[in-house]
Amino acid sequence: MLQALKNIFGPSSSELPRLETDIHSHLIPGIDDGSKSMDESIAMIRTFSDLGYKKLITTPHIMKHRYPNTKESILEGLEAVQKAVAEAKIDMVIEAASEYYLDEHVMELVEKKEILTFGENYMLFEFSYVQAPHHLEEMIFEIKVAGYKPVLAHPERYVFMHSDFSKYESLKAKGVLFQMNIPSLGGYYSPAVAKVAKKIVAAGMVDFLGSDCHKDRHLGALQKVRQSREYAKVFVNNTILNHQL
Repeated sequence: MLQALKNIFGPSSSELPRLETDIHSHLIPGIDDGSKSMDESIAMIRTFSDLGYKKLITTPHIMKHRYPNTKESILEGLEAVQKAVAEAKIDMVIEAASEYYLDEHVMELVEKKEILTFGENYMLFEFSYVQAPHHLEEMIFEIKVAGYKPVLAHPERYVFMHSDFSKYESLKAKGVLFQMNIPSLGGYYSPAVAKVAKKIVAAGMVDFLGSDCHKDRHLGALQKVRQSREYAKVFVNNTILNHQL
């Protein structure tokens, strides 16, 4: 009977693999819509540590029209955060990549091979929640030709895809990996996002899990979902790659 229930609901939270690496957050202060101060960053990093994380790959936005960060500015900010973490005596590895807003500017960076990646040349990207960029298929092709592995941030949040699940299937068929936001599974963004997130999980499409932490409140949602049955189901139906980073 116990095994039958596990087959239906997935393992309990106590049986889950420990997720020790986060790949999506905004912890470098003052450069995007995430942390506003180093004190805020340190407080969030300390909470990540309390939740059992050992490594954070923080991903500031590169969005030319709103957050015109560069590889150099992000790495400079990373160095400051690493120094503050060491001074605070927090046992945490901090690295940086970026969350790229897919547009002509980013494609120029792809062509120049100036992308901040994580792991084995993974490139985290996003686009508008309400419509896909023009020439999306060509962009994905060019990203792959340049040697990068495209990872779509929070696929569950793109509302224009919600009514046509084949759009998700098409992206996966083109070699796009999916990074799901853990709080999505608990309805943090909306019931509609939670519904699609669960469908993506059931289809076995999730490759990476991330917090997308901007503020302390995101960590509260993260902690709640990490103790839930919906979170347990992710590890039953999907091959999660965070531990390889």
